[in-house]
Amino acid sequence: MTTPLPPAVDSMTLLVAAVVVHDPDTDRVVLLRRGPRAKFGRGLWDLPVGKSDPGEPITATAVRELKEETGLIADPADLRLIHVVHAAHGVESPNGFLTVVFLTERWRGTLLNAEPEKHSEVTWVSTGDLPREIVFSADQVIRRCLKGETGITLHGWP
Repeated sequence: MTTPLPPAVDSMTLLVAAVVVHDPDTDRVVLLRRGPRAKFGRGLWDLPVGKSDPGEPITATAVRELKEETGLIADPADLRLIHVVHAAHGVESPNGFLTVVFLTERWRGTLLNAEPEKHSEVTWVSTGDLPREIVFSADQVIRRCLKGETGITLHGWP
């Protein structure tokens, strides 16, 4: 009797973490603009976001990606689960992706574009002036989370 092989990585749902970094004193959030070589969303604004490494807890993914992209350091204990985005298809995930979105209002460090090869800009943006050129419905997710609402966004499902 043979043991079945696990499914190929490209046939699995991709696990992703995103972080809404909110400065309540200035009512601003961190956004990054995807660069001209981005595989997805070229030129669009997005939250700090990235793929989970195998065996990595999703909170560790969120903290790691935030630091890798923006230079900001957050403690996993300061992350609050605020939203989930489940998409049926993605550029690197033909079987979809699940993005777990966290909110933090505590961090250390100075904001910088730590991955200029991936992002053309990283900046603080007023929550009252969120850009229209933004991936999926990140602006709606930000607004909902700042009102204390949690939720799920389904993208590309029948």
